[in-house]
Amino acid sequence: MTSTPASASPASASPASTVITGIGELTTVDAEHRVLHDAAVVIDDGRIAWIGPSAQAPAADTSYDAEGRAVLPGWVDSHTHLVFAGDRGAEFEARMAGQQYSAGGIGVTMSATRETDDATLASLLAARVGDARRGGTTFLETKTGYGLSVEEEQRHARLAEQAADVVTFLGAHLVPPGADADEYLDLVCGPMLEAVAEHVQWADVFCERGAFDVDASRRVLQACRDAGLGLRVHGNQLGPGPGVKLAVEMGAASVDHVNHLDDADVAALADSETVATCLPACDLSTRQPLAPGRRLLDAGAEVALASNCNPGTSYTTAMGFCVATAVLQMELTLKEALRAATMGGARALRVEDEVGSVEVGKRADLHVLDAPAAIHLAYRPGMPLTHAVFKDGRREV
Repeated sequence: MTSTPASASPASASPASTVITGIGELTTVDAEHRVLHDAAVVIDDGRIAWIGPSAQAPAADTSYDAEGRAVLPGWVDSHTHLVFAGDRGAEFEARMAGQQYSAGGIGVTMSATRETDDATLASLLAARVGDARRGGTTFLETKTGYGLSVEEEQRHARLAEQAADVVTFLGAHLVPPGADADEYLDLVCGPMLEAVAEHVQWADVFCERGAFDVDASRRVLQACRDAGLGLRVHGNQLGPGPGVKLAVEMGAASVDHVNHLDDADVAALADSETVATCLPACDLSTRQPLAPGRRLLDAGAEVALASNCNPGTSYTTAMGFCVATAVLQMELTLKEALRAATMGGARALRVEDEVGSVEVGKRADLHVLDAPAAIHLAYRPGMPLTHAVFKDGRREV
């Protein structure tokens, strides 16, 4: 890679304009599904200003030579749980030895996180966001849900707001140990929601056995919608259930996990604007069947891929790993997997007008691979293929 002027650095402020030349393969993920060769991109004031052949690129204040590398949109990770402390490695080891996954482990993380001060929790959160960025993620959602009290959920929402692009309220993650279920539901839909509202844009509910049933989940979603929040649902992870149908009924932007779907679930998603978010790293960690991404796409549903980074069931922010898994084990084509990890996530967060593809006018969020073509993400699974990352036109990695 060559770049001018020599004083530019990954942490430097974005210049007025930058031209990226020598792109061996540019995957745009736009409506035409363009894949351009020997391409260039001009960035101006943090936005994409021009796309075309490298030989025809207009001049800019600075230049960056990709030297034949592949470039694609930055990953849009639409489902993470990054505000946590503690370690659940022993739980993971037991699960790998045959113990069945249940939602109860959330309580372990809740206790450890409550005992962690703001500075330490903020540092842990920043480190996880940094890991994601170094893997090519340029837009990231994260949730509360390990506080499960008014004070803790508000604290976690405030800390998350400082680190993530968007924040989701997940007070309805689990009924805390020892709490009365009805009283806790009242808390989530009342004082807790009021306490976090200024820090969050979305609300989520774990509609699953061992967590919240369909009636409780509907009540949470209605209260959050009345408070002006967008809606998401954890659903159909541990077995068949009402999560998908509830998400579509309530007009949720996404329903996430979707491991166990019947024909009616698939049809409902295909006929709705609700995005089916698949979480393959979590599926592998919990030994659940992989979400049926191929079946959903064939039916016409919008599919997203996300990391679900969390301490119990998917301790990774590696979106490249999720893409590789989708291609190698979920029967998605490379084009489909790349779209799911970029535009699919953007649609799940309703930010597709800003991020998720390389198009003139959108934010200059770009992922430069240390490979000549994007297929290397699946062809060389697990390899560290991120060469550079631009977010809002600034090189951050």
